[in-house]
Amino acid sequence: MQIPFSSSERASLGVEWELQLVDLETRQLTAGANEILEEMRPEGAEEHPKAKHELLQSTVEIITGICSTAGEATTDLAGTLAEVQAQAATRGLGVMCAGTHPITDWQTQLISPKERYHRLVEDMQWPARRLQIFGVHVHVGVRAPEKAFPIVNALTQYVPHFLALSASSPFWVGCDTGLASARTKVFEGMPTAGLPYQLSGWDEFETYMETLISTHAIESVREVWWDIRPHPNFGTVELRICDGLPTLDEIGAVAAMSQCLVEQMDGQLDRGYTLPSPARWVLQENKWRAARHGLDADIVVDEKGTVRPVRQAVLDLVDDLMPTAKRLGCAAELADVERVLRVGASYQRQRAVAAAHDGDLRCVVDSLLDEMRHGLPDEPAAPVPGRVDTGSCSGGHVA
Repeated sequence: MQIPFSSSERASLGVEWELQLVDLETRQLTAGANEILEEMRPEGAEEHPKAKHELLQSTVEIITGICSTAGEATTDLAGTLAEVQAQAATRGLGVMCAGTHPITDWQTQLISPKERYHRLVEDMQWPARRLQIFGVHVHVGVRAPEKAFPIVNALTQYVPHFLALSASSPFWVGCDTGLASARTKVFEGMPTAGLPYQLSGWDEFETYMETLISTHAIESVREVWWDIRPHPNFGTVELRICDGLPTLDEIGAVAAMSQCLVEQMDGQLDRGYTLPSPARWVLQENKWRAARHGLDADIVVDEKGTVRPVRQAVLDLVDDLMPTAKRLGCAAELADVERVLRVGASYQRQRAVAAAHDGDLRCVVDSLLDEMRHGLPDEPAAPVPGRVDTGSCSGGHVA
């Protein structure tokens, strides 16, 4: 089976952002995507070019065009976001993003009216029905198919960096999970989700896809939902590990980090370097540590069991990538990684809000709505001394 790879001429950038539609009275996830997307659809077009359905009717996915820089990507997203927010407001809905919704029960949600989604739920049943999760996906152009898997394999060592920085799903159906990223564990319930297989090259990928399709495990390549995967049609490597991010500031930061890493690796391959392929047990352990502890994780940095704080590993990575960022024009966005570390990742900010309001998770929803409107806060989140186990929530107000 041949799978053509549409090679990119440069380290182009594209971002997908899954947005939550929230009733401003109840703070619950609420269906509205069908009506919003229909209103946004240009006359004569089948759909909006940059706003799409996702699995749930309470979700709108917005996407960029092909961008050159992280700044261009966030500006692109901001324009479509404003359209979605305007349409949502006429229906009493707000727009926000996090890896999960703090309080809504997934059993209350409606599936989008697309055959693909209904077939997915019918095939997968409970693991698919509970996919009330939200992410940010970053595509970075790769110049040749033979580079795709060396880059995918090498990028896996940075899964804990991206996951800890973006972790935004501490709550699930009204309770604190004790995790920084509950979304990660929910999504791993799908049979083709999780860490990618370390394949030797494009020919082995084609053989693997042919086997999955011929045995009816999947219908197309797009149903392999690895944390990092090649996207043949776009000619990109797609980083899918990040939780949903509440602000464009954070999206710019992870987009810049993604673009710089791929650009750096692409150049190393041109110079004859062999990129690393970390041991599977190290990757699995580090992903778990980042999902559980977020920025407080200590990650394994070699097969001897040496550990170091992921926070320091992220800072060192930013320093290493900064020359590349300056050349690509995304130095300011990459520097925002340090800003996120200073004010706290979203899971930390959410827990701080819950602790300040006696565990009222509706106030967490309010804070996420506010961050979507105003961006990353200026002040660090107050430290939370332990787990906030809310059970059920009451009180709160919409600002």
